[in-house]
Amino acid sequence: MSLLILGGCASGVNRLPQITTAPDQVYRLAAGDEIRITVYGFDSITNTYVVSDTDSISLPLLETITVGGLTPALLEQAIAERLRSRDLAPNPSVSVQVQKTRPFFILGEVQRPGQYPYVPGMTLLTAVSIAGGYTFRAQTHAAEMRRAQNGVHQHGRADPNTPVLPGDIISVWEKSF
Repeated sequence: MSLLILGGCASGVNRLPQITTAPDQVYRLAAGDEIRITVYGFDSITNTYVVSDTDSISLPLLETITVGGLTPALLEQAIAERLRSRDLAPNPSVSVQVQKTRPFFILGEVQRPGQYPYVPGMTLLTAVSIAGGYTFRAQTHAAEMRRAQNGVHQHGRADPNTPVLPGDIISVWEKSF
């Protein structure tokens, strides 16, 4: 009876839909990202900020700005527009750089489950490698992945070459014997 249950669990990942990645591959800000904002002539605004769990940052003189889903370039435009609309600067020079991205999470049948820094260009296989590799019980051809991208939450199957994005939660399942 227990083999039947294990077999059902292990094949469950294969029944999940394939996880998808947005075609634009432009980095979008979300909670947990650390960004550096530089505004020429505004030392009070120039600083490093961490995007809050409400996807926002608070800037001196400009109050709270919702940044979740914006690219760094769109945030530059939003800050410049706020400075112009408040007559603080007619032609502001704004720069936004991502200093540190939010981590990805991996659990289940890997040697060291946990939270790890995101590395650009990651795949499921490189994420597993960062976590010390598979355990001997691991299902190695697919894993479960949860992703929130541009406000859309996905839950699906990831193959070894599936791209991993910041904030992804990966579950490596046990194989059936």
